[in-house]
Amino acid sequence: MTAYAESSLSSTAASAGPAAPGAGPTLRAPQAQDAAAIHQLIAECPPLDLNSVYVYLLLCEHFRRTCVVAERGGRVDGFISAYFLPEQPDVLFVWQVAVHERARGQRLAQAMLGHLKQRLASDRIRFLETTVSPDNQASRGLFKAMARRWQAPLQEQEFFQSTLFGRQAHDAEPLLRIGPFGAA
Repeated sequence: MTAYAESSLSSTAASAGPAAPGAGPTLRAPQAQDAAAIHQLIAECPPLDLNSVYVYLLLCEHFRRTCVVAERGGRVDGFISAYFLPEQPDVLFVWQVAVHERARGQRLAQAMLGHLKQRLASDRIRFLETTVSPDNQASRGLFKAMARRWQAPLQEQEFFQSTLFGRQAHDAEPLLRIGPFGAA
């Protein structure tokens, strides 16, 4: 599930070092010190499901290689949490994509996804998967744009029905799958 509305970030977003005023964001792996700021970011990005700070601490420690923080001016403007499926190590599952309101309209989500895919290139990712509720048009647009950019097919199938969320009012979460990448 993702939350943002994007539209124009330079493809040369920095990947290391502090950002100069007016420069693009720094895209990097998260650290434990980022967990509270990530928690706050998610809280400010409805309709994303807010998890405990502890969950974000675990993501920053155990899954830092497959997660991305976008930072500008010492503030966390974006975050992606992702992980490899344990029984399908060529599938990267994107759990949450968040872009703060102050950073929207800069294609930050696209830059973070591209950065993550490039950083994990040696893992030979064949597919990227995520779930997106049917009414989340911004997220659907993001993943359609990435499929076009990566010249890979995008498929959708049923995954988590709304009834699986118990008493919690939650939309269904269909699975979107991009790939296979690089037919080689």
